[in-house]
Amino acid sequence: MTGFDVVTGAFGYSGAAIARELQAGGRRVRTLTGHPNRASAGDGIEVRPLDFSDPAALAQSLHGAGTLYNTYWVRFAHGDVDHPVAVARSRVLFQAAVAAGVRRIVHVSITNPSADSPYPYFRGKAAVEQALRDLGVSHAVLRPAILFGGDGVLINNIAWLLRHLPVFAVGGTGEYRIRPIHVDDLARLAVRAGDSAATEVIDAVGPERPAFLALVHTIRSAVGSRSQVVRVPGALIPAAGRLLGLALRDTLLTAEEYQAMADGLADTEGPATGETALSQWIADHKDTLGRVYANELTRHFR
Repeated sequence: MTGFDVVTGAFGYSGAAIARELQAGGRRVRTLTGHPNRASAGDGIEVRPLDFSDPAALAQSLHGAGTLYNTYWVRFAHGDVDHPVAVARSRVLFQAAVAAGVRRIVHVSITNPSADSPYPYFRGKAAVEQALRDLGVSHAVLRPAILFGGDGVLINNIAWLLRHLPVFAVGGTGEYRIRPIHVDDLARLAVRAGDSAATEVIDAVGPERPAFLALVHTIRSAVGSRSQVVRVPGALIPAAGRLLGLALRDTLLTAEEYQAMADGLADTEGPATGETALSQWIADHKDTLGRVYANELTRHFR
């Protein structure tokens, strides 16, 4: 197989969007994945294992690739995998790419990563970016905050809750802003970055910056919900998320995710790099949005 690119997690969410964009441009795609059973006949994607315990095999799988598009990360600690483990695994992957002679790496990070962050997620993302810089390979870092579109989780599950619960609680003032980007816009940014030679960091953000409370009301109106939206002390949100998670057999919202969002870490003030407006997307998908709950644990661990 020659003239190909590698995408981690091409059967997942952002990885699938990047793979589609590459294939639409005539590129051949190989994926490194922990879910080989998700491959579909005729999708044209070559499958190799994402086995961090075997760096030599990773390097062999990456040999001959032009660009590595890395979406690997963990949203929350589960089992024996936490954010420090994810950082160490990312280093193994990057080192394998360099050993294989990969020309360029495009890495999907997060808005506002910081080595000094009080949140392990954001510290871990900063550590992965530093590991990439330390290698000296040509690279681009994309920093999205919240993704929507396709089979995305967050916006869909807010809609699901609004369809099913009599009350929807928003922590604190609800005036903290988010900067969502459509997953296909992220994919287009990623592929453009792969074609470039510039070492760069790009805030992958859409054209709208809604306050979270306003976003909930937008979704509520679109789906015709009668749920009462109420503001509660922020300290109550993690506990409420845990209770709902138990009922749904899922991790609905972690304390870190809520607190980081309330601290403004899902927002930036820079120019939009994505084109799709979340409000219009919600209006366009109001009839199907939130009809089925998207279970994160089922998608990744069951």
